[in-house]
Amino acid sequence: MKTYRVGLVGCGGIAQVHGAALQELPGVELAACADIRPERARDFAEKYGGRAYASLEEMLEGEALDSLHICTPHSLHTPMAKLAAGRGIHVFTEKPPVISWGQWREFQELEKAPVRVGVCFQNRYNQSVHLLKEVLASGEAGKVLGARAFVTWHREAPYYTESGWRGSLETEGGGVLINQSIHTLDLLVQFLGKPTHAEAAMSNHHLGGVIEVEDTMEAYLRFGEATALFYATTAHCADSPVLVELVCENATLRMEEQEVSLSWKDGTKEHFSLAQPKAPATGKAYWGASHSLCIGDFYDCLREDRPFPNDIPGVRDTVELMLTLYDSARAGDPAGRVANAGP
Repeated sequence: MKTYRVGLVGCGGIAQVHGAALQELPGVELAACADIRPERARDFAEKYGGRAYASLEEMLEGEALDSLHICTPHSLHTPMAKLAAGRGIHVFTEKPPVISWGQWREFQELEKAPVRVGVCFQNRYNQSVHLLKEVLASGEAGKVLGARAFVTWHREAPYYTESGWRGSLETEGGGVLINQSIHTLDLLVQFLGKPTHAEAAMSNHHLGGVIEVEDTMEAYLRFGEATALFYATTAHCADSPVLVELVCENATLRMEEQEVSLSWKDGTKEHFSLAQPKAPATGKAYWGASHSLCIGDFYDCLREDRPFPNDIPGVRDTVELMLTLYDSARAGDPAGRVANAGP
């Protein structure tokens, strides 16, 4: 079995989850890591293996890598992906892959490169998500009429001010939508398909003067005949479970993390408490526990030469919907926009 030599850039919080997942994967060697804070790279290498470097460029010069994991601030994902792909190195990047339409055009050009590119939308691998997809695919619930999704989490000023990049439009690209709730937006696309209309409004309720980005985003979406309401905020008092609810002709399907309830039209109710893979001790509860499944599938797809579900075409509808919502909210556009239409 081929062993993939992996490099990782950006040795902060989320990188710990990647490092723990890579340690457990057969046929994968974490060969090197890089961070602009050399001591952080050294600590990461000591914990997960490989050699430490002070920059991505230095690591690429010093190592023969098969793939690169990108765990840096949002604005760096696209340029770093381009740098790796240009050297024939496969790319697995944290979300979001881009922060603007311009970056999205550049990122899509990587489809022409002779490498694989994957995006970490790990919640697609949650057992609760698989269950709802199976119910929808069976046809028993009937056509989806509408949906609602709520992300109500809590972030205080130090989360932004101590990071060196969060809270800035230039480096984070946005707030609660692009950072905390893009996974939930992605699940709406997974359940409902290609969006056809989007309108949004955003606010900064509790950190005015501290951050440039939104702490609250609300949107009205259409997916053909189905409508969806989306609300996300970091102004709540706690990190409450994410709620996604699908109203269908014959049932209402409700998901709160790994708790799934099916309420059928005849009054029958079903409830499922689903097990998840054990989350790495270095992770945070609200990240979920499916990073290892997503990362493992990426390498399985490389090894078996089959498409990765979270490749560039696979994330296109979600990325373009996210960018469209920002366009609508920033323009104060009450009529909304056709999703995926571009700037």
